[in-house]
Amino acid sequence: MKSKPNVRPDAKLADFLCFAVYSTNLAFGKVYRPLLDELGLTYTQYVTIVALFEEDDQTVGSLGEKLFLESNTLTPILKKLEAMGHVERTRDPADERQVRIRLTRSGRRLREKAFGADLTEACGISSSEFKRLQKEVVALRASLLKFARKED
Repeated sequence: MKSKPNVRPDAKLADFLCFAVYSTNLAFGKVYRPLLDELGLTYTQYVTIVALFEEDDQTVGSLGEKLFLESNTLTPILKKLEAMGHVERTRDPADERQVRIRLTRSGRRLREKAFGADLTEACGISSSEFKRLQKEVVALRASLLKFARKED
Protein backbone atom coordinates (compact mmCIF):
# COMPACT_ATOMS: atom_id res chain seq x y z
CA MET A 1 0.00 0.00 0.00
CA LYS A 2 1.32 3.43 -0.95
CA SER A 3 1.96 5.94 1.80
CA LYS A 4 0.39 9.37 1.70
CA PRO A 5 2.15 12.47 2.95
CA ASN A 6 1.36 13.03 6.61
CA VAL A 7 -0.28 16.46 6.51
CA ARG A 8 -2.41 17.96 9.25
CA PRO A 9 -5.85 19.07 8.09
CA ASP A 10 -5.12 22.61 9.32
CA ALA A 11 -1.67 22.81 7.68
CA LYS A 12 -0.94 26.01 5.82
CA LEU A 13 1.10 26.15 2.63
CA ALA A 14 4.02 27.66 4.57
CA ASP A 15 4.10 24.48 6.73
CA PHE A 16 4.93 22.24 3.75
CA LEU A 17 8.64 21.41 3.43
CA CYS A 18 8.03 20.45 -0.20
CA PHE A 19 6.68 23.95 -0.90
CA ALA A 20 9.63 25.55 0.87
CA VAL A 21 12.02 23.57 -1.36
CA TYR A 22 9.95 24.26 -4.49
CA SER A 23 9.70 28.00 -3.86
CA THR A 24 13.41 28.14 -2.97
CA ASN A 25 14.13 26.57 -6.35
CA LEU A 26 12.11 29.35 -7.98
CA ALA A 27 14.10 31.94 -6.01
CA PHE A 28 17.35 30.35 -7.20
CA GLY A 29 16.02 30.70 -10.74
CA LYS A 30 15.58 34.44 -10.22
CA VAL A 31 19.17 34.76 -8.98
CA TYR A 32 20.52 32.71 -11.90
CA ARG A 33 18.40 34.56 -14.50
CA PRO A 34 20.93 37.34 -15.37
CA LEU A 35 23.74 34.81 -15.86
CA LEU A 36 21.55 32.46 -17.88
CA ASP A 37 20.27 35.29 -20.05
CA GLU A 38 23.85 36.39 -20.72
CA LEU A 39 24.79 32.82 -21.67
CA GLY A 40 21.61 32.27 -23.69
CA LEU A 41 20.76 29.13 -21.73
CA THR A 42 17.97 27.69 -19.64
CA TYR A 43 18.87 26.41 -16.18
CA THR A 44 18.61 22.79 -17.36
CA GLN A 45 20.91 23.52 -20.29
CA TYR A 46 23.33 25.22 -17.90
CA VAL A 47 23.53 22.28 -15.47
CA THR A 48 23.97 19.94 -18.45
CA ILE A 49 27.02 21.98 -19.51
CA VAL A 50 28.33 21.91 -15.92
CA ALA A 51 27.88 18.12 -15.71
CA LEU A 52 29.72 17.63 -19.00
CA PHE A 53 32.47 20.00 -17.87
CA GLU A 54 32.99 17.75 -14.82
CA GLU A 55 32.97 14.56 -16.92
CA ASP A 56 33.02 14.95 -20.67
CA ASP A 57 32.21 12.20 -23.19
CA GLN A 58 29.32 10.61 -21.28
CA THR A 59 26.44 8.51 -22.53
CA VAL A 60 22.98 10.06 -22.55
CA GLY A 61 21.99 7.51 -19.88
CA SER A 62 24.80 8.36 -17.47
CA LEU A 63 24.25 12.09 -17.97
CA GLY A 64 20.52 11.63 -17.33
CA GLU A 65 21.24 9.79 -14.07
CA LYS A 66 23.52 12.58 -12.91
CA LEU A 67 20.91 15.25 -13.75
CA PHE A 68 17.89 13.20 -12.55
CA LEU A 69 16.38 13.43 -16.05
CA GLU A 70 14.84 10.73 -18.22
CA SER A 71 16.31 10.38 -21.72
CA ASN A 72 13.04 11.58 -23.31
CA THR A 73 13.48 14.85 -21.38
CA LEU A 74 17.24 15.10 -21.83
CA THR A 75 17.38 14.36 -25.58
CA PRO A 76 15.60 17.59 -26.68
CA ILE A 77 17.89 19.59 -24.38
CA LEU A 78 20.94 17.96 -25.95
CA LYS A 79 19.61 18.52 -29.47
CA LYS A 80 19.14 22.22 -28.68
CA LEU A 81 22.65 22.49 -27.16
CA GLU A 82 24.02 20.74 -30.25
CA ALA A 83 22.18 23.17 -32.55
CA MET A 84 23.70 26.02 -30.51
CA GLY A 85 27.16 24.50 -31.10
CA HIS A 86 27.88 23.68 -27.44
CA VAL A 87 27.82 19.87 -27.55
CA GLU A 88 28.24 17.11 -30.08
CA ARG A 89 26.36 13.83 -30.04
CA THR A 90 27.88 10.72 -31.58
CA ARG A 91 27.09 7.03 -31.58
CA ASP A 92 29.42 4.97 -29.40
CA PRO A 93 31.58 2.91 -31.79
CA ALA A 94 31.65 0.06 -29.25
CA ASP A 95 27.85 0.04 -28.85
CA GLU A 96 25.82 1.76 -31.58
CA ARG A 97 22.76 1.87 -29.26
CA GLN A 98 24.56 4.36 -27.00
CA VAL A 99 24.84 8.06 -27.79
CA ARG A 100 27.86 9.85 -26.33
CA ILE A 101 27.86 13.55 -25.50
CA ARG A 102 30.92 15.81 -25.62
CA LEU A 103 31.40 19.51 -25.05
CA THR A 104 32.65 21.49 -28.00
CA ARG A 105 35.14 24.31 -27.60
CA SER A 106 32.15 26.67 -27.45
CA GLY A 107 30.59 24.59 -24.64
CA ARG A 108 33.80 24.65 -22.61
CA ARG A 109 34.05 28.43 -23.04
CA LEU A 110 30.46 28.79 -21.79
CA ARG A 111 31.27 26.95 -18.59
CA GLU A 112 34.44 28.96 -18.08
CA LYS A 113 32.49 32.19 -18.62
CA ALA A 114 30.00 31.17 -15.92
CA PHE A 115 32.57 29.67 -13.55
CA GLY A 116 32.61 32.63 -11.17
CA ALA A 117 28.92 32.29 -10.19
CA ASP A 118 28.94 32.14 -6.38
CA LEU A 119 25.60 31.98 -4.58
CA THR A 120 26.93 32.14 -1.04
CA GLU A 121 26.28 35.87 -0.80
CA ALA A 122 22.85 35.60 -2.44
CA CYS A 123 21.90 32.91 0.09
CA GLY A 124 22.82 35.16 2.99
CA ILE A 125 24.88 32.48 4.73
CA SER A 126 28.56 31.77 5.27
CA SER A 127 30.44 29.45 2.96
CA SER A 128 30.60 26.75 5.68
CA GLU A 129 26.82 27.05 6.24
CA PHE A 130 26.34 26.88 2.46
CA LYS A 131 28.31 23.60 2.28
CA ARG A 132 26.43 22.14 5.26
CA LEU A 133 23.04 23.08 3.83
CA GLN A 134 23.93 21.68 0.42
CA LYS A 135 24.90 18.35 2.02
CA GLU A 136 21.68 18.29 4.04
CA VAL A 137 19.57 18.92 0.94
CA VAL A 138 21.41 16.15 -0.94
CA ALA A 139 20.79 13.78 1.99
CA LEU A 140 17.11 14.75 1.98
CA ARG A 141 16.92 14.05 -1.77
CA ALA A 142 18.57 10.66 -1.29
CA SER A 143 16.11 9.74 1.46
CA LEU A 144 13.14 10.78 -0.65
CA LEU A 145 14.37 8.79 -3.66
CA LYS A 146 15.01 5.74 -1.48
CA PHE A 147 11.50 6.01 -0.04
CA ALA A 148 9.98 6.45 -3.50
CA ARG A 149 11.75 3.30 -4.79
CA LYS A 150 10.49 1.36 -1.76
CA GLU A 151 6.93 2.50 -2.48
CA ASP A 152 6.99 1.45 -6.17
